[in-house]
Amino acid sequence: MTPLIAAPGVPEMILILLVLVLLFGAKKLPELARGSGRALRIFKAETKGLGDDDDDTSKTESQRELEARQASEREAFEAKQAAEREATRRDDTTA
Repeated sequence: MTPLIAAPGVPEMILILLVLVLLFGAKKLPELARGSGRALRIFKAETKGLGDDDDDTSKTESQRELEARQASEREAFEAKQAAEREATRRDDTTA
């Protein structure tokens, strides 16, 4: 008995890739891949550290580096948002 759903072959993969290029454009695909990679790395680090959230000694060096990088990126993003809100507030008061 043959399976009802087979694994996609080369022609199917080419068709899927073509549809992705048509939908998102060639310029957006690397950005999407980068974002997906970051999300997978974060997910992997979070699942590894799930059991030992409070125990910082058992975290690997790469997990600590990732958390520090994420914290600095979060702080930079929040500072940018605060600056944009302040600029918007200034624009509203001068108008």
